Amino acid sequence: MRNSKVLQKIRTGRGVRICGLGHYLPFFVRYAAHNGYDAIWLDLEHRAMDQREIQGLLAMCHAHDIDCMVRAPTLERTRLYRYLEDGATGLMMPLVSDAGLAREIVEAVKYPPLGNRGLDGAGLDGDFGLDVWHEGSTYINDANRETFIVLQIETPEALANVDEIAAVDGVDGLFVGPTDLGLRLGQAGGNADLDQAIARVAEVAQKHDKAWGMPAGTPEALAALRAQGAQLLAYGGDFALAKVLADCSQDLDRAFGE
Repeated sequence: MRNSKVLQKIRTGRGVRICGLGHYLPFFVRYAAHNGYDAIWLDLEHRAMDQREIQGLLAMCHAHDIDCMVRAPTLERTRLYRYLEDGATGLMMPLVSDAGLAREIVEAVKYPPLGNRGLDGAGLDGDFGLDVWHEGSTYINDANRETFIVLQIETPEALANVDEIAAVDGVDGLFVGPTDLGLRLGQAGGNADLDQAIARVAEVAQKHDKAWGMPAGTPEALAALRAQGAQLLAYGGDFALAKVLADCSQDLDRAFGE
């Protein structure tokens, strides 16, 4: 079974390089791997792809040795572990607000004794059965060891319960959703603000020896988050093409004298 670059870096205390993808752009996978990224954050919560497109991107990730972290649009247990069967290395689960839900996710996507994932072995993760259907296969242990679960902290309830969420066995990381969390903290009123929330997640992650992180929009934000101990840093993605085209359009303006 393919070893996870994300988990290898988490376990050695290093920073994880993540870029975002929300559209069916196979070339993007090759570019991300070529430029040293450890993982592609495939956003299926806010973007739509059919199952064959997802399988194609996951196969590309395997071919170019880069992790794919799927942000899942569902809590349906069979669909969650099917992403792993199809080649996802990890799951990012949005809007996890309590430890009960965190345990349900672990239960769905880890094999016994950690969870209750269904076993087939015919997927890409098990080399279409070649790594599974033989005496002495270590696939079960390998799959539990080399797949990861990252839970998003995006609500005041999640912030209040973050200590219990981080304590759940099988959870590898916490990921602050700054837009959703900031929106909800603002609506909730009180004294909580986003910077305090981030500091709380960082504190709890350190306490439970879990990785944490969030998206960053500038080099300065990257440096500040890294200084706080963030390992999971998302920076860059397919929407950066808007900036590329804007720059190219300005070059064309100059060339045409417009």
